[in-house]
This record gives sequence, structure tokens and C-alpha cells, in this order.
Amino acid sequence: MTAQQYSGNDKAQELQVRSKLAQRLKDFTRFSPAIAALVFSVVPLMLPMPHARAAETTDVADVAASRQVIQIGADKPYSFAVYSNRNLQQLPAHAVRAVVFVHGVKRNADEYFLIGLHVLKMAQFTAADTLLIAPNFMVQADQGSSSAMPLWSGSTWMQGEASERGVDGVTSFQALDDIVHYLADRKQFPDLKEIVMIGHSAGAQLMQRYAVLNELDGPLQQAGIRVRYVISSPSSYVYFEASRPGGDGFAQPKSIMCPGYNNYRYGIENPPDYLKHQNLNGEQLFRRYAGRNITYMVGARDDNPNHRYLDKACGASIQGATRVERQLNFVRYERFLSAQWQIPVNHPEFQVKGAAHGADKLFHSEDTVRRIFPQQQ
Repeated sequence: MTAQQYSGNDKAQELQVRSKLAQRLKDFTRFSPAIAALVFSVVPLMLPMPHARAAETTDVADVAASRQVIQIGADKPYSFAVYSNRNLQQLPAHAVRAVVFVHGVKRNADEYFLIGLHVLKMAQFTAADTLLIAPNFMVQADQGSSSAMPLWSGSTWMQGEASERGVDGVTSFQALDDIVHYLADRKQFPDLKEIVMIGHSAGAQLMQRYAVLNELDGPLQQAGIRVRYVISSPSSYVYFEASRPGGDGFAQPKSIMCPGYNNYRYGIENPPDYLKHQNLNGEQLFRRYAGRNITYMVGARDDNPNHRYLDKACGASIQGATRVERQLNFVRYERFLSAQWQIPVNHPEFQVKGAAHGADKLFHSEDTVRRIFPQQQ
């Protein structure tokens, strides 16, 4: 862009971006003064210029420069926006660990990237050993969206549905598969030993279902890459058969009171094509899921049954009144199925003291970092 092309509208957009970014950084100082101080020192460099440089191969607080567009998808490659602490145009990289952090319903991947940076700092990781990727599931109206990207309608991405605009027909499950394949490419990341998949809120709804449904876990293990899933505060879970919490146990509810409660995305009846072609029943799915490395977490104060973003549909409500209750019920449900089907399961769960639903408070807890990355403690 030449100086002559830099119009009054461009200037107004620049000021708007500056104002929005400054407010985010001001909020960020509450939980990470050290990184925030560094960010403020480079604010003049953080405008979304047409040829903004990619992130350097060191720890990055420059959010605008950390936004990158990668090419994923084996059969029909497509563009996908991510935030990363490495320059993904300069590969191979020798990270031993990748952390994929999926945003909530607001699709604010930039803010989740900042939170992820702080988590890595608390765990004493660096960009040299740990790659952070915050993927951005976008809709057409989002800034930076492109017809070369899969674009979803509203929040359909969090259910695993297919994109409807841009590159259509790409499910969010397939997008996660393609990101995992991208990371598992030994030409790009020859030393990778672990992928940690984290989802919060709407991102956790997607991640819990992905942990149940994907077929990549086994092949990755055979390739020497361990996969772990962290499910943080989803509004609902996918159940493996028709029982739901009731009193001290589990039983099949009267469907007349809640018709379709066991359809996908709350159960596995009428499943998406991503699952349908696998020809697995509930017991087989649970056996596979029980063998995967899953950790559940929720804020101890995420106990508001009227929370704005809490799923209040019948299929979700019969799982419990609040996110705390739904997490505890689902862990009890795992034990119920374990006894019924004689399948061992040990998926830890914990509550973050003093935290409600906000991702910043949840993931800036030392206890959270200790539990997600226990090998570092």
C-alpha cells in the first residue's frame, strides 16, 4: 500500500484497531504484567498491515504478527487462520510439544493465544520446545475471513458441522484432523512427541466430541506422538447410550418429556457422517474413549444455571443444572459405564478454586498449569 492509497477510511480503521487492541492489552495486564509490559513496548508495530511479518521463532507477544494463514487438508488444501508463537513459514521446527488451544463462542482466537502464551510461560516452556497454535473457526463476517477458508454459520462449528461458505463442506472435526496431520508431518516437526488439545467453553464442546469421535489417536501413538485432551467447562457432553443422571444413579429418562435427547450432539443416535462411517456402537466408542488421555476442568464458581452462554436445551439440561454439575455427572457416568461394560477408565477432573467461567482466570491458575503439564512440576 502506498502513502497515496492510505485513505481516510484506512486511517479510521487503524485507529479502531488500535483502540480495540489497547483495551485488550489493558485487560491483559491484570493477569500477566511481565508479558503485557513487553506488548506495550511494541504497540506501534502491531497494526494489521497488508504484509505484516510472521511471528519470530522466539516467545511472541505481538498478537497481530502472530496471526498466520496455513495450508491444511491433504486431498483439497485450503487456508486456515491460526495464531502461533512460531513463524510457520520457516519450517522445519524442532519443538517437542504442540499445544492447540480452541477458543469459545466469540471466536476470539487472539485472546486465547495470549492466555496460551501465559500458560506456557508458567509451565516454563519456550517457543523453541513448545509450539502454540490457536486456530480460528471463522464466519464470513469475521475480520480476516477469506473465500479460500472454510467459513461456518454462527456457532455450528462447535458441533462438528460443515462449513457453508468459503470452502464449504469442511467439518470442524475435519479441520482439527487436518491441523493434527499438519503437526504430525515429520518434515515440518521432526522432533514432535506430544500434542495437547485444549478446548474451553464452546471450544470444549467441540473438543470433547472430537476426543470421542476422531480416529487419529491410535495412528499418532504408533508414530511416537502422544495426544492429550483438556476439556474445560463445556455446556454439554456427548453420552454413549440412553442413560442420563437421575438421583444417585443413571437411568433412561422418559423421552416424551425430552424427545430427541439422545440424538447427536447430546447422544450418538442420528450421528454425523464423521462417526457414521466408523460403524461403532456406544460400547465400542466408550472403550476407545476410555483409553484416551482426557482431563476435565471447570471453575468451582461456574455454578450459575442462568449463565448467558449455558446450553439450556432439554438434551443439555438433563445432564445437570450447571457446568460444574454436568462435569461431575459425566465423570460419574464414565464410572457407571465402566462397571456396566467392564471397561477400565481413569479420566481425572478438577475444579479451579475462585474461578467462574472466564478462560483467563481458569488458565492463569497455578493449579491448572500443574495439572495440564504435570511433568514440568
